[in-house]
Amino acid sequence: MRSFLARLATVLAALAALVAAPGVATAAPSRVADDWNPPANLVQPLGEVWNHVESTYPDLYGFRNYGWDQVMANRGSVNYCVRWESDAPVSAALRDQIHAALKKQFAKWMAAMVENGKGHNAWPYTNVPVNIVGWAVKNRSTLQWTDNSVDIYAGNLDGGGAPQCSPDCGRFFHQDGNYSRCPGGAAHHYDQSLWLTKGFQGGAGGDWGQRVGQEYFTGALNQENIHIYLHEVGHTFGLDDFYDWTPTGQCCFLMKAGSATQITEFDKWMLRDFWRHLKSRYGL
Repeated sequence: MRSFLARLATVLAALAALVAAPGVATAAPSRVADDWNPPANLVQPLGEVWNHVESTYPDLYGFRNYGWDQVMANRGSVNYCVRWESDAPVSAALRDQIHAALKKQFAKWMAAMVENGKGHNAWPYTNVPVNIVGWAVKNRSTLQWTDNSVDIYAGNLDGGGAPQCSPDCGRFFHQDGNYSRCPGGAAHHYDQSLWLTKGFQGGAGGDWGQRVGQEYFTGALNQENIHIYLHEVGHTFGLDDFYDWTPTGQCCFLMKAGSATQITEFDKWMLRDFWRHLKSRYGL
């Protein structure tokens, strides 16, 4: 699981023109009154984490494609493309199992933003639906269904030879929201990719989505927590890795790879803290 900071720097370099577009604020936004009440024992480590984020992220407040930005742009939902980088056949039943698992796992992070039936600290959504709008494969014959429930992209390969849904439909490539060249228009766009690669070890994640092993994900469909995927979604929403330090009093949490297999209380409050520091960009 590569450092989120390294991935963020790569994205910023590739999208410099977008990030530096006129009218995009690059300074820290002004803070507004917060509904901020973490458990007392988490106040110090949460402060340490945010101080670390502010001192190490190269464009923390200027970057505009966190998972938060995607959900807000869609007014409370997120669209996915499945990149099937494998020659293993996919039946309609397996497709539906993958969709169900993806929705269930993503919902775990979104549930962390809900308290007593309402969004925490002005978070406007109590439920964030996941829509799987496309599948990308090298060969159409890999997908053993004929219905049109999702768009299918066959033989559309990236620079490394991996299948991808059409860049014309991808938010990573069109952060201005212009999907005029996407077949089917904005309703068929995707914000993130679930990239399942045969033989891939570990995981990677960022604003573009999450990448894990095809065998790992399909082998974990019935698990309560697909923890490598969950860790990578944390990166999509801006959370950091903890390879070289540990916040005071915290030994085991999902974003410290290998120390937990589910979202912990500390992970939940780190997510909420990231939202707390970004929500003013949405007028909240």
